[in-house]
Amino acid sequence: MNHPSARMLELLSLLAAGVPRPGADLAARLGVSPRTLRRDVERLRRLGYRVESARGTGGSYRLPAGQGVPPLLLSEEEAVATAVGLRHAAAAYGGDGPGPVDTALRKLEEALPARLRGRIEGLLAATEVPPGPGRADDLGTVERLATATHLRFHVRFRYAARDGGAGERRAEPHRLVLWAHRWYLLAWDEDRADWRTFRADRVAGLRVPGTTFSPRPVPEESAGLFPRPGEPKGAVLFLAPAGAVARRLSARAGTLEPTGPDRCRYLTGADDWDWLAGALASVGLPYRVEGPPELVRATRALAARAAAATPQDRT
Repeated sequence: MNHPSARMLELLSLLAAGVPRPGADLAARLGVSPRTLRRDVERLRRLGYRVESARGTGGSYRLPAGQGVPPLLLSEEEAVATAVGLRHAAAAYGGDGPGPVDTALRKLEEALPARLRGRIEGLLAATEVPPGPGRADDLGTVERLATATHLRFHVRFRYAARDGGAGERRAEPHRLVLWAHRWYLLAWDEDRADWRTFRADRVAGLRVPGTTFSPRPVPEESAGLFPRPGEPKGAVLFLAPAGAVARRLSARAGTLEPTGPDRCRYLTGADDWDWLAGALASVGLPYRVEGPPELVRATRALAARAAAATPQDRT
């Protein structure tokens, strides 16, 4: 490894753990003399990396945390896996314009040699990403909610309900859950004195006043994204064995119970009935929608759109 740029990238990788590394060990790993190692360390410092050194037998070097995002050294397999994951994430999260996933993917693909770009295109051509929602979640809001959850800070925000109304909410955030391409916040609603789930894309005007709370024990039945008692729950009877349905069902947040040797019932608390109607149709097995009325209407609307898109048989 004689090229200085390649050595510096390898040196950054060796120092990335944040623990002191003996100079003799670093020099041996890089295949250079102690003098060349010292020069490479100085080059990193001139580039803005605050590499710390300690005197002693042979000396040691350390790169403290908080040094920004250093270049990553990836193997070919790791680079392909990262690019494919980012491409699928960009497709799943959509949005109105380029987001951080898109820009990260562009930077990575520009840095890859042509032979790896060909491997990525081949993988993407043979795989499929289920369509995500029309609007991507605000990653800034998700990040702030995650930080408040981790630090146990109260949050305040305006929330748009399913019926179109909006109101101020005060909550103790407990956990963020990714389900069906959406982020949901599980939190204790202070005004309603009960557990609630909030879709992150319906949160606006998020504020973190800085006050903290003591975590509450979460009832086991409230840990998921299922509806509260009295809220509509999707019920679907599949005319197929539960095992066959489970292998194809993309709507995972629910329960699938056998009701006979060749049929099963699926119960879920989805709050996006149009999306659920499409997910059920994509299973490709016969089924009957039992309720609620919202899911019945969404399924009929989907069937009508499919029929309108299909040319009439004139024979």
